[in-house]
Amino acid sequence: MDNFSFHNPTKLIFGQNQLEQLQKEVPQYGNKVLLVYGGGSIKRSGLYDAVLNQLSEIGAEVFELAGVEPNPRLTTVHKGVEICKKEKIEFILAVGGGSVLDCTKAIAAGAHFEGDVWDIVTKKHLPTSAVPFGTVLTLAATGSEMNSGSVITNWETKEKYGWGSPHVYPKFSILEPVNTFTVPKDHTVYGIVDMMTHVFEQYFHPTSNTPLQERMCEAVLLTVIEAAPKLLDDLENYELRETILYSGTIALNGFLQMGARGDWASHNIEHSISAIYDIPHAGGLAIIYPQWLRHVKKLGLRKLNQLAVRVWSVDPNNKTEEEIAEEGIQKLEQFWQSLGAPSRLSDYDIDDTNLDLMADKAMVYGPFGNFKKLMKEDVVEILSKSL
Repeated sequence: MDNFSFHNPTKLIFGQNQLEQLQKEVPQYGNKVLLVYGGGSIKRSGLYDAVLNQLSEIGAEVFELAGVEPNPRLTTVHKGVEICKKEKIEFILAVGGGSVLDCTKAIAAGAHFEGDVWDIVTKKHLPTSAVPFGTVLTLAATGSEMNSGSVITNWETKEKYGWGSPHVYPKFSILEPVNTFTVPKDHTVYGIVDMMTHVFEQYFHPTSNTPLQERMCEAVLLTVIEAAPKLLDDLENYELRETILYSGTIALNGFLQMGARGDWASHNIEHSISAIYDIPHAGGLAIIYPQWLRHVKKLGLRKLNQLAVRVWSVDPNNKTEEEIAEEGIQKLEQFWQSLGAPSRLSDYDIDDTNLDLMADKAMVYGPFGNFKKLMKEDVVEILSKSL
């Protein structure tokens, strides 16, 4: 196990009828509030009016930034930064899914920076402070409600990068399972795939002696695997929404990665795809991740066999280690496909036209991946097998 220190300052407020906690939490940070949200689903569900009512009760002066994209764009971040600076915003409230939260993190950091926020995303500038913000989550997926990570797309240059800073942890996050009831089936599936890949990314690492971390990862996976098919047949089941919502948070709030550094190569490859084609992030991960597993199979037979047996109930008798590993990968593919996730890039009408370009974008910071270091030829091979 690696040496580590752990700190997560986000206050998690989880359960029924928790929205009224806004009246307690927001005034601690200021009166001038920027409300950030996406395409309007919170208005159709009534959540928008409910949030405004809570902010009205405390006399908050509310400004709005609507229209955050599923792959949040730099241009939208710029709009938010401009509002914050012009109106001297004291607190930001993100209401939506992971994209809204990621965008808010970039706005919060950019509002305290005199340069272009893209310099923060590309790690040319390290933030020293940020506008405080909180979240009201509407989608179980990214874990952004309780971590300091964010992913932003520069659509003009076709670049998409993840970044993070200890200054952009949410001050609080309100998670009411009922706010995820209106998430349609396809986006529910994307959320499930996303949180599972977050666990897989942390499961595959080169560090020895991490039995508890591995068991914790397996527990989250088994919980999601059990609940997901039931939820897709009953999208307004409170207990199932509750289970999946909490699983998404635990999958990426730092608890699973103490003492080991996960791989994250598949996420990097997917970012290079959706930077060009603007496909759903989790859709790309469902395609890429099994091919990454096959690419590293020989290096990771112990972990793959363990995962196959413990999580996918593969019978190891009379099988080679490679056969056990491959059966586990096939079980993963079959599970995601049974939920309705895509399995090939061709499902999004993506062919080999931009294969080299995608690989180049993935390699912008050089070789990557902590379980296995990938070179450009590795990326090309994984992409090619994903077509």
